Amino acid sequence: MDFSTTTTTSTAANGHTSPRDSSIPSSFTKFNSALTAGLLNPMSPPPPPPPTMHDKSRASPTLFEMMSSEAGSPVQIQNLVLPSSSSSRTTSNHLVISAQDKQALAMQRISNLLVTRSPGNQFNDPASSDVKLTLSSKDGISITMCVHRQILVAHSRFFAVKLSDRWSSSPYIVEISDCDDVEVYIETLMLMYCRDLRKKMMRQDVSRVLGILKVSAAIGFDAGVLSCLEYLEAAPWSEDEEHRIASLLSELHLENVGATEVLRRVSVEATHNGSSNDEVLLNLLHIVLEGKDEKARRDMKTLVSKMLRENSSGNDLRKESLYLACDGCLHKLKRQFLQAAESDLENVDQIGRQADNLHWILDILIDRQIAEDFLVMWASLSELSDVHGKVPVVHRFEISRVTARIFVGIGKGQILTPKEVRCLLLRNWLTPFYDDFAWMKRASKGLDRYLVEDGLSNTILTLPLAWQQEFFLAWFDRFLNSNEDCPNIQRGFEVWWRRAFWRRKEQSQEPPRLRVISSGSENS
Repeated sequence: MDFSTTTTTSTAANGHTSPRDSSIPSSFTKFNSALTAGLLNPMSPPPPPPPTMHDKSRASPTLFEMMSSEAGSPVQIQNLVLPSSSSSRTTSNHLVISAQDKQALAMQRISNLLVTRSPGNQFNDPASSDVKLTLSSKDGISITMCVHRQILVAHSRFFAVKLSDRWSSSPYIVEISDCDDVEVYIETLMLMYCRDLRKKMMRQDVSRVLGILKVSAAIGFDAGVLSCLEYLEAAPWSEDEEHRIASLLSELHLENVGATEVLRRVSVEATHNGSSNDEVLLNLLHIVLEGKDEKARRDMKTLVSKMLRENSSGNDLRKESLYLACDGCLHKLKRQFLQAAESDLENVDQIGRQADNLHWILDILIDRQIAEDFLVMWASLSELSDVHGKVPVVHRFEISRVTARIFVGIGKGQILTPKEVRCLLLRNWLTPFYDDFAWMKRASKGLDRYLVEDGLSNTILTLPLAWQQEFFLAWFDRFLNSNEDCPNIQRGFEVWWRRAFWRRKEQSQEPPRLRVISSGSENS
């Protein structure tokens, strides 16, 4: 930001010294009058006469009016005619505005901004001002306005230095070049003339306040900075605005003047009295697991899973906390399942509820690649698999959904455990899984039968070949007697068949004899 100041004086006929700006162009008075009238663009033609009843050409908005609406301009411009050249063109769905037209729109907005003053406001008042301030930007916009040294010096440390007492004469000619946004700079200066900054800020949006904050910080306008921060702390943000706010506050380093209060909306400070992220998320987990409304529970499970998945790489929820919640659900499941096996069906609905909770936690564990301990725990539940047939299938089939999810996880390589654990899982839970498969297909919404069957096939195929034979032959016998009530793992069966018999045949053939000839050289 370039800043230059010049002052000149001249002697009047009566002998008194009066301020006069020799560097002001002779047309300044006319320019300022046009500025006050809102006619900044010298190429603008005079306003057209009001349309008559027979003037059908004004029945629809002009191209420039549509451009004004597209650019979000608060005023409608009806007296500016665009050239018919390629400065603006219309595509099938979008109106493309050239840089020249955008500049014209910006000039019109600035014009309306400068002429809109409340009664008694001396901003841009040539009669009482003693500073002529010119603002120019890189895109060619240049505006001159009338301001007051006393107000600038009182509110801005930047102007207090530049307009110090060593400049004893007036008027002052000040030029600030390379402004990022002349319109925002003008609005910032107007705030210096405003008595109630908070009320004035309420008319702005977040994007505009960010621009004002940046200019206020650059010129040392502390009251403007504080007002912007108060606005940002109280106003709602969009996600895009949240990123821009955090980035700008980090750039400006305003921690000592209130930026920390604003950033507390998007960052958690670690305090001795506050709860850690792990405790908060664990509490959310328990609330979902214990919720009463089933529809709300399903919705919140989806939401929490999505949030955890988006931040799965963070240390926000420890493995121990997840398994603590898992142990609680498993304890309730075992108690109710064993009671149901003894024909005590008083709270039998808890079996399906806790199995569903375990299925949800298992999904989270798999997403975080920490599900191995769950598989070891589930494979070891022989006490439940032994009494599985004593519980009515309508109440127990949800347990087999957990087994099915484990098969899918193993089949996709998402759960890696020793072969002994995988074999124990199949020995304890494969027969109960077969028994419940028909009910799972009919009662479980969203169950992908083919995904489950493929997972089971791959789970068996991860075992040694001799162990594969045991499970595939047992399936073969069951499938021939159950058909649709049994999962179809024919693909895995064929893979095992080829491994077991084709390779045996190849191995039984005598391998061709290899004759190795070594050559060497003798040293004489």
